[in-house]
Amino acid sequence: MTNTEVKFKDFIRIIGRGQRAGRTLTQSEAKQAMSMLINGEATPEQQGAFLMLLRVREETAEELAGFTEAFRGFNSESLQLLSIDLDMGCYAGKRRHLPWFLLAAMLLGQNGKRVFLHGTHEPDSKRLYLKEVLPQLGFDICESSEQARTRINSFGFAYMDLKSINPQLDRIVQLRDLFGLRSCANTLARLLNPSNATHSLQGIFHRKVDEKHQETAALLEDKNTLCFRGEGGELEFNPLRDVTFFINRGTAKSTVDIPNTLDTYVTKPKELDPLCLVSVWTGQTKDDYAEHALLGTLASMLILVDKLDWEAAYAKASRMWEARVKAWPVTLPSTKSDAVTFDTSGKHYVH
Repeated sequence: MTNTEVKFKDFIRIIGRGQRAGRTLTQSEAKQAMSMLINGEATPEQQGAFLMLLRVREETAEELAGFTEAFRGFNSESLQLLSIDLDMGCYAGKRRHLPWFLLAAMLLGQNGKRVFLHGTHEPDSKRLYLKEVLPQLGFDICESSEQARTRINSFGFAYMDLKSINPQLDRIVQLRDLFGLRSCANTLARLLNPSNATHSLQGIFHRKVDEKHQETAALLEDKNTLCFRGEGGELEFNPLRDVTFFINRGTAKSTVDIPNTLDTYVTKPKELDPLCLVSVWTGQTKDDYAEHALLGTLASMLILVDKLDWEAAYAKASRMWEARVKAWPVTLPSTKSDAVTFDTSGKHYVH
């Protein structure tokens, strides 16, 4: 099927003809189909049919690789000049615990690495997103690569919203408001690596998706990625359960089984107050769960970035935490009138 012959409905026909007559897309077909969708060569009805057919059947690694290639073509070139060490796509949101992974990112930045975080906000999912948390902690949401460069030079990390990075992909993510379901766009955002960082950390929710991420990264020939089932689907180590890290070094794939680090059962708090992140960082509050979560997350980063084994990475993470500069690096907002405490008892949607 050549570019001059193909119409978007042809791709819908390929994936929608049923179990016997239909088939999956090749990587090149997937790239072409998603490129057409991005460029407005599909009607809204065709876009919905295509995305929801994929949702029901689930995407293959080849399809995800092709879709990712299409969206990477729209990444800002200026972001790729930031010389980022670690890319972190934060798209799940939290509903049981605070985003302790943020402290791990801060600590890695405090130790000389350049960390780029990106994410979005889905009102329908009723989760706590980093975009809501950071302003309460005194950190700006960057809207340009120059703002990100300034924040990274100052603090070692920066956060940008997907809408400012790749509005084409964010538009697909926000279609959840119409569908009532997530599409593959959330997976693609995790795989996006918009800054072309040398390493990419990815957290997922469902079983077996980590394996698919690993296979997709191999097809894309991404040089250094680590994917695991994180707490609530976020890229945060859950100290209460065993987990497997799926690691890519180019086309070389490996797995590492990690045991839980905390045996004491932890009841989720009724509310999540972002300012607790500050009190744990400064040492005003002692929280075993928080420390185990951030140390495990930091250790996963060190396995990826410094190529350490788990024991060495966890030991180094512990030393870095003990040696941290405990002063909060920015001035907190002078008023709490805009502060938001997140109710964990409500209904929250899985991924």
